[in-house]
Amino acid sequence: MSDFFSAFADLVARLADLLQPLFHGSATAAAIVLFTMAVRLAVHPLSRAAARGQKARARLAPQLAELRRKHAKSPERMQKAVMELHAKEQVSPLSGCLPSLLQLPAFFLMYHLFSTAELGGEPNALLGHSLLAAPLDGRWHDALDGGAFGPAGLVYVALFALVAGVATFNYRRTKQQMAANPLPVPGAEEGQSVPGMGAMVRFMPLMSFMTLVTVAVVPLAAALYVVTSTTWSAVERAWLYRDVPGGAGAVAPAV
Repeated sequence: MSDFFSAFADLVARLADLLQPLFHGSATAAAIVLFTMAVRLAVHPLSRAAARGQKARARLAPQLAELRRKHAKSPERMQKAVMELHAKEQVSPLSGCLPSLLQLPAFFLMYHLFSTAELGGEPNALLGHSLLAAPLDGRWHDALDGGAFGPAGLVYVALFALVAGVATFNYRRTKQQMAANPLPVPGAEEGQSVPGMGAMVRFMPLMSFMTLVTVAVVPLAAALYVVTSTTWSAVERAWLYRDVPGGAGAVAPAV
């Protein structure tokens, strides 16, 4: 495993060398952004499939509502009928999770590379790189030593501003999408309230803002991965769900 991390660190270093004439001291940060975009491009076909699946589920909403009404007193029968309908229409309820799940290894790889002092028995050379004045292995609380608006602190201010802007965009679109397509509640009859559902519906659009916490606590290199991936997701959803009433699909955890 250590050989794998060393090989990937060498790949990042080589990519940074190629970008050095353009980005100078921030070439490694640029390499991380480029790597993130490559990961997102690789999983884009799955994102397209997830969008098709969500549109199909929206199309099946009247049939699902009828199944809930028909089997209101038998959750087991209702679940079986819903699964049969999904199988018939070739719709996977889990397809929307795959793009996020497949990005987790890349995120943890970046986290490990910039949290480990040695790779393959040698000092980790990546730890000496930075984005402007902020070390890529540093965290927000480290940048505060020079002041919240010091040279390193301003890097995080810019990242927080970008994340807040993307989160606000996602928040508004998710609210619109949930208003246009209310979440189905298995086992609930029409008009019946479900304990805790109201709180979940109110909380779900706010999940986008959790990215701010992630950016604040992980190494800057991993934060760059998260910020780039989150921004890509917002643009990708806006495009893939442009023809869906209410806007983009529900926001998945940003990774």
